[in-house]
Amino acid sequence: MRMELIQPFINAADAVFSDLLHSSAKIIDLTMDEDTYRRKGVAALIAIKGDIEGRVILDLSPEVAVKVASHLAGSELTASEQLVRETVCELANMVIGNSVTLLNDQGFRFKVFPPEIHADETGLSSTVDTEAMVLGLETPCGEIYLNIAMHYLRRRRSERGSLAVLD
Repeated sequence: MRMELIQPFINAADAVFSDLLHSSAKIIDLTMDEDTYRRKGVAALIAIKGDIEGRVILDLSPEVAVKVASHLAGSELTASEQLVRETVCELANMVIGNSVTLLNDQGFRFKVFPPEIHADETGLSSTVDTEAMVLGLETPCGEIYLNIAMHYLRRRRSERGSLAVLD
């Protein structure tokens, strides 16, 4: 997996969670996942298509999702299921928004689709050219997972290879 495609998501997640939860997020686990993805709780999926393609899933256990939603709503009351889902989608949007800026600055052009709740228990296997990196972040509300699967579009990859030879 190419770190220039992944690092912007890691940096953005750290910045967003640190800012919103008023404490730095700590990476506690980083693995390459070749198996089928298994959702941990409330998950939002964002698809990316263009020079680079793939998907990003922000995943929180149900308990952590409620804590985060309650914290952001400023209420210790139990957050509604709808509020929890909207919060997870908005967090995913914020992480992607920050990541997109960094990737655009590197010259990548792509379309980002709106976040949607990923409700399937399993699915979204890695492919031959796309491995998934699963990043676990420890926050004051609990662990938050970011599943990132990105690759260069084949045409773009071959163009990059031929340009490198010419240099």
